[in-house]
Amino acid sequence: MRPRTLDELVGQAQLRAAGSPLRQLVEGDQSMSLLLWGPPGTGKTTIASILSLQTDRRFVEVSAVVAGVKDVRAAIDAARAALVHDGTETVLFVDEVHRFTKAQQDALLPGVENRWVTLVAATTENPFFSVISPLLSRSLLLRLENLTDDDVREVMSRALADDRGLGGAFTLADDAFDHLVRLAGGDARRSLTYLEAAAGAAQSKGTTGIDLATAETAVDRAAVRYDRQGDQHYDVTSAFIKSVRGSDADAALHYLARMMEAGEDPRFIARRLVILASEDIGLADPTAMTTAVAAAQAVQLIGMPEARLNLAQATIALAVAPKSNAVIKAIDAASADVRAGKVGPVPAHLRDAHYAGAKKVGHGASYTYSHDEPYGIAEQQYAPDVVADARYYQPTNLGAESAIRERWERVRKLIRGAR
Repeated sequence: MRPRTLDELVGQAQLRAAGSPLRQLVEGDQSMSLLLWGPPGTGKTTIASILSLQTDRRFVEVSAVVAGVKDVRAAIDAARAALVHDGTETVLFVDEVHRFTKAQQDALLPGVENRWVTLVAATTENPFFSVISPLLSRSLLLRLENLTDDDVREVMSRALADDRGLGGAFTLADDAFDHLVRLAGGDARRSLTYLEAAAGAAQSKGTTGIDLATAETAVDRAAVRYDRQGDQHYDVTSAFIKSVRGSDADAALHYLARMMEAGEDPRFIARRLVILASEDIGLADPTAMTTAVAAAQAVQLIGMPEARLNLAQATIALAVAPKSNAVIKAIDAASADVRAGKVGPVPAHLRDAHYAGAKKVGHGASYTYSHDEPYGIAEQQYAPDVVADARYYQPTNLGAESAIRERWERVRKLIRGAR
């Protein structure tokens, strides 16, 4: 079912658009090396194959998992010989190029530099960290995006009907279809593997209809009732957040597993944890934000399924952390005053005094430099008169915030001159 032309390629509309570099490369029959960066099953190998087919070039594949420098040089030498012999050009596809050492990547440079091959290198990792600069500068970098559920559905629909696939020999029930799409997680190759397994399971039962039970049996995964756009999405997400807020790590892990098994976008989960770290924990555990942000970065860097470990670690850490909503209450109270019009002028001694004539109008004239005062704290007014006595941040006695509460009370008294 591998697409044979750019028009058959599903998804990646930004790469298939008229006038796009990839379309110019294929339809203009130009010789230029490509670096394809994107998640698994999004079309990297397919694009290399299309480039080879539509430009009538030899297609040679080298896997970075098993190939060494000797194999790379042999492939380039063979491509050079074919070019000299009868003018045949070669597309050299290197899968998982990030696994190549610097020496192996260096071995590709002569072939690219001299146009002996049209290199198409694929990677699932950020090439700016995993590919040598000389190779980057000689290649056109194309970013591939995750396929949407609709894209995966189209891939499977084609496979059901096309003679190269199941040729209309099987029917797929709607709930089974939804189940396989969810499990595919934006990976076209995985969706076809699951569909083929489900068809095989149906055939072994002597039927041509693939129902939900057959699909579950074929891929050994129970269907999780979860609509990423519907009530289940909001209900499970709500339960997840409330379980973390309620400090029930076991319940939180249950809902986390439900979301991940149903194919929820891990970036969405990570964003929710980052928000929760400030909204429900705040300074009761100052490391909560660091943990949540680190998990979000890990999701971007590593991807699924490995990033489930990072999300699980962050979920547990945030669930067992002491809780405080003092941060959100503080900013909400400050915002409410601002919206109510309590936005008095900045006190004169705090205004900018770094321009000629500032002191003539009293700007900064009576400002006290905090570092010159005992404890590094100066007694002076900072807030406008209209909110001079406002108490926005009111720390709790929970976790690390209890120590912050004690310090903040002392500092507040020193600033305001209260003894």
